[in-house]
Amino acid sequence: MMTAVRIHRFGGPEVLERDAVPIPQPEDDEVLVRIHAASVNPVDYKTRSGSYPAVREGDLPKILGRDLSGTVESCGTRAHTLRKGDAVFALLGRERGAYAEYAVVKAVEMAAKPASLDHVQAAAVPLAALTAWQGLFEHGGLGPGQRVLIHGGAGGVGHFAVQFAKTRGAHVATTVSAGDLDFARALGADQVIDYKGQRFEDEVRDLDMVLDLVSGETRERSWAVLRKGGILVSSLGQPDEAKAAAHGVRASGYVAQPDAAALAEIGRLIDDGAVRVTVARTFPFERVGAAQDALEHGHLRGKVVLTMAP
Repeated sequence: MMTAVRIHRFGGPEVLERDAVPIPQPEDDEVLVRIHAASVNPVDYKTRSGSYPAVREGDLPKILGRDLSGTVESCGTRAHTLRKGDAVFALLGRERGAYAEYAVVKAVEMAAKPASLDHVQAAAVPLAALTAWQGLFEHGGLGPGQRVLIHGGAGGVGHFAVQFAKTRGAHVATTVSAGDLDFARALGADQVIDYKGQRFEDEVRDLDMVLDLVSGETRERSWAVLRKGGILVSSLGQPDEAKAAAHGVRASGYVAQPDAAALAEIGRLIDDGAVRVTVARTFPFERVGAAQDALEHGHLRGKVVLTMAP
């Protein structure tokens, strides 16, 4: 048996329960990973509260958590390239969870842990980094010399997005709070905008792409800064196609998907020193409710990570 954090009903942090559940067993092409650290993401508290539409009452009880770093405990018969003790990081499919001592991981979901990172830092990477990567490159098609505005460039996803865009040779503008201006510049942003003290539409125009990590009024104001034929990409639902057409631009909404090849490439960029990982706070596994509360209600720079007892 193992300990896992599950929800049996939707609600506040009080519905998070530490349950004893069977240790899952890997299928032929899977591995069992002993989890050393797990990231906390907005999707976790949205799922807990019942506001994430992909998880409904019929899916409960459910183990929360989408990404992890750990070591291989055992392998299925076709997981030939991995051995017990190998360090990996992964983005799990929605049907499994990382707030646990162990998780079964599929080949498409994991890559070797970057050698330059410890498990806490590595756990902060998969979901946030893949969200940034897929938004910029797979949905936005961002390339060298193009101009992108990234909303929320100091957050978990945003701080990766700024760095990834720079590795592709893009010109990067980003909106952050006044306290994060220097942080965003240190990430490599070419133009940093205080979203409270400045109106971004007065600072940028004729952009090739906007990466929307905020939604709401910020998204609505973003149509006007795109060039004709530009694209607004959002990780927070599908932008309005009619509004996109009215501005002569394109729109794309998406949800990050596991991708072992992209995760491996991100790991190489990290080990090469081109991308750095920022962990805002860490919490022990037993304080998962406090970790979610800090992410939901705090203004954090980087990621929140849960650490498991050794």
